[in-house]
Amino acid sequence: MSLQSPNTDADFLDLLRIVGPLSVIEMAEAMEVTPTAVRQRLVRIMAEGLVERSAVRAGRGRPRHYYRLTDKGLRQTGSNFADLAMALWEQFRAIGDPQMQREVLRSVAKALAASYSSQIQGRTAAERLRSLKELLAQRRIPVTIEQDSGRLVLKAHACPYPKLAESDPRVCDMERIMFSELVGQDVCLKHCRRNGGLECQFEVR
Repeated sequence: MSLQSPNTDADFLDLLRIVGPLSVIEMAEAMEVTPTAVRQRLVRIMAEGLVERSAVRAGRGRPRHYYRLTDKGLRQTGSNFADLAMALWEQFRAIGDPQMQREVLRSVAKALAASYSSQIQGRTAAERLRSLKELLAQRRIPVTIEQDSGRLVLKAHACPYPKLAESDPRVCDMERIMFSELVGQDVCLKHCRRNGGLECQFEVR
């Protein structure tokens, strides 16, 4: 995945959201600016509580410092209405009947798909997947489409519900169902960021 050099604080935060914890040198290389310029930007956004620093020691010598988004930074970059989504999801989790939970989850996923369906174009799964990619890009969710053993794979390089997905993997299943509805074919979650790595992989069956 290629990333354009960030020119604004929002782009800078998106870099950390997509790639994950980075050192000053790594950020400078990605942004094609000097380490000093990166440090100046970090001072400002750390003061706003959007980014935090952690030290990683590898053997002898001084530890390396890495920077990552705070919960506040994740909420600001991940999606709108994050607090509302968390509150609604807590109510969903309070439902005692597992079967009812599954039915509610599927209904929510289908309702989301219905709200986006008018923006999805194409007759084949490949065409609709490309249209879905454009839709996700509008939501600031960078994705790529690849082929693996003849199957189409949508790779999401950021999560639209970062804190929600951390607390409950069923959020990922809701996203999978929504993608299936929009693409018009069964979609499976082949790999999830929750299990390590930098992307979620959705495979069209």
